[in-house]
Amino acid sequence: MNFNLTEEQEMVRQMVREFAEKEVAPRAAEMDERGEMPTELIEKIAEMGLLGITVPEAYGGGEGDFLSYIIAVEELSRACASTGVTVETHVSLGTEPILNWGTEGQKQKYLPGLAAGKLIGSFGLTEPNAGSDAAAIESTAVPDGDSWLLNGSKIFISNSGLADLCIVLAMTDQTLGTRGISAFIVETATPGFSVGRQEEKMGIRAAKTASLNFDNVRVPRDNLLGQVGEGFKIALHSLDGGRVAIAAQALGIAQSAFDKAREYAGMRRQFNRPISAFQAVQFMLAEMATEIKAARMLTYHAAWLKDQGERITEAAAMAKYYASEAATKLSSKAVQIYGGYGYIRENGVERLMRDAKITEIYEGTTEIQKIVIAGQLLR
Repeated sequence: MNFNLTEEQEMVRQMVREFAEKEVAPRAAEMDERGEMPTELIEKIAEMGLLGITVPEAYGGGEGDFLSYIIAVEELSRACASTGVTVETHVSLGTEPILNWGTEGQKQKYLPGLAAGKLIGSFGLTEPNAGSDAAAIESTAVPDGDSWLLNGSKIFISNSGLADLCIVLAMTDQTLGTRGISAFIVETATPGFSVGRQEEKMGIRAAKTASLNFDNVRVPRDNLLGQVGEGFKIALHSLDGGRVAIAAQALGIAQSAFDKAREYAGMRRQFNRPISAFQAVQFMLAEMATEIKAARMLTYHAAWLKDQGERITEAAAMAKYYASEAATKLSSKAVQIYGGYGYIRENGVERLMRDAKITEIYEGTTEIQKIVIAGQLLR
């Protein structure tokens, strides 16, 4: 089995790492403090081709493989988790559903703009009464002439206020449960569509997160994604890929925590020697390095399977479960190695600890990942 990355994948890593260290990392703390994602930063990411990295050249994209995209999310998240999830939401949840399920007309209309960053995508599934239980969504879409009328609300939607379009899941037949859910491409400029206040979050503070409201939003019939009743299937398929990307985000956070902890342990002196000379610290660093390598193998393997056209439900769940738990654990260890200095903001490790926790929650909690894994094992 060959674990080596291709020359192209290594080039992607180097390119994104250099960009992230130069353009993202120096402003990450300020972005977190202000709770803002600079528009010019998104524009620079778009200019690099990262927003259309998986889109075929025929639609203006880079036609890159999925693993290259995962590497890009990892490197961005190593510098700033908010930036990583902004790109992940756009690509995995705003673009990939159209790429995988859209008609040729929908692809021609939306993919070039999404690939170029002229359009930013998002994904609307979660509601006040529907989190892990997607079948409980209450938003509805009813046919009305040549349109669908969409009513309801969504919460905790990433890229809200930034996005130009949103893949929205709504009930088209409430008697059918998950088979009554359909997916729609909704342009955010449509009358009746509104964005609520931006949430004040513990972590990933620069990433846009808000509620969405639909008041008789008229969606053209042509903007139905897939077939009527296929929305739940589209959501699950999209979330499989998204979970691998969230694993990559968690991996980037974990790598950053390790990098900072190792550097600090070599500089900080106590009892006339660096704290890296103490076995207690050495053991923590050894555990961190091992956890990262295991998380990276699970994450890259899931991405590789997707590139082979294989089903990735189990692999994606395992990657997200393990990598997110590792990010939370390792960021806490980094704070411990820094001691009192880790608890104050200027060193950045407390931000990693705050950012890491959400990776265990969104796009399927750790508990949901375990249910998915068990379900696949026991089918």
